Amino acid sequence: MLKRNPRKTVSVRELGMIDIAPLREAVLAIPEQVWNAENEDKPNRFDALDCTQHMVFRFITNPRDWRQSFDRPAWDEWKDLVEPVIREATAPYGYARGAFPRIMLARMAPGGVIHPHWDQNRSARWPHKIHIPIVTNDQVSFLVDDTYYHFAEGQAVEVNNLAVHAVENKGSDYRIHLIFEYYDLDQPEPDWIAELVAVPRN
Repeated sequence: MLKRNPRKTVSVRELGMIDIAPLREAVLAIPEQVWNAENEDKPNRFDALDCTQHMVFRFITNPRDWRQSFDRPAWDEWKDLVEPVIREATAPYGYARGAFPRIMLARMAPGGVIHPHWDQNRSARWPHKIHIPIVTNDQVSFLVDDTYYHFAEGQAVEVNNLAVHAVENKGSDYRIHLIFEYYDLDQPEPDWIAELVAVPRN
């Protein structure tokens, strides 16, 4: 059994509809060369994500520890559009001091597939993993365990990233999600956290 934050959803948690209009307009205006350059320089290179382009705004410094992260250059340009969206989406949690260790845009081309996988890096076991579709179509499906979902544009959802999940875009348009992680700085950490983030000895 994976050690995990007991507050994380075990399936999908709906967080409500979010006003994404200004962000969506800006995302649709991103030039192709910018997508290509950002994707080429991204820090999240995982085999399961090989068919998805990313524009990464914030990322962790250590794959074992969600508590340390850094802002990438694009964040300065995008934060005024992204911050209102992620704060509205996370309001249902009621955390007085919430942190966002990873923030990114993910673009999947028509016909794209993310094969079944679960997030194996240790830093993924504590924060909530939240998706907000910015651009989608009715032929996009999101599998979590044995259930298929379709999330509408602006619909914020927490997904269980420790369960087997997959995505397929059978439509003729791109699918673009805002994806980010979120956790409570004031939540007491259990004893097993030290074991989780410990660096193994050679």
